[in-house]
Amino acid sequence: MSGWWFLLVAIVSEVIGSTGLKASQGFSKLGPSLVVVLGYASAFYFMSLALKTIPLNTAYAVWSGLGTALIALLGWLVLKEPMNGTIALGIVLIVVGVVILNLASRA
Repeated sequence: MSGWWFLLVAIVSEVIGSTGLKASQGFSKLGPSLVVVLGYASAFYFMSLALKTIPLNTAYAVWSGLGTALIALLGWLVLKEPMNGTIALGIVLIVVGVVILNLASRA
């Protein structure tokens, strides 16, 4: 499995863990709290595997950027959190920044 697949799994795991944070209600609910712990633990594990082949600066930028964008979209679509043009522009800029970093790291 390539480093990019490991990074994708790390991002999805981090998004699952972050989503569980809200549902855990301050770690007062066991099920969602376990989702948080397992999500973050697997995120760090798969990130460590991705770092065997992807430079840290690129991997971390992609991980944090795409994770942030996905959490913002999930918050809007699933949790009915507010979304407006400025927030949407910010998400687009994050994704564009990740693409640019990705292209620059391959050059």
